[in-house]
Amino acid sequence: MGSSSDQFDPRREATSGESEDELRTRALNRLKAKKALAGHVVLYVAVNLMLVVIWWVTGAGFFWPAFPLLGWGIGLAYNAWEVMSPQPGPDAIRAEMDRLRNRQN
Repeated sequence: MGSSSDQFDPRREATSGESEDELRTRALNRLKAKKALAGHVVLYVAVNLMLVVIWWVTGAGFFWPAFPLLGWGIGLAYNAWEVMSPQPGPDAIRAEMDRLRNRQN
């Protein structure tokens, strides 16, 4: 297996030398990630709604569903950030590459 820098990142900025196959693969991976995020949101809402209903039916005492709502919500927010966050542009990538080159010298 390669290092993490060798892995294909579907969110990275397109380059002029990128082939149509590479671009298509990145587009497909990005669409799959968005679909998976949508499924995660639906599951989060359905399960937590069920937990709130159970809480309400059993007497509506201490609001214990807050714990899974918050814990799972943090994971969902991170997932959404990973899928939807804007990626660095070519200028930012070049600047980081320059910093890395200068660090090696």
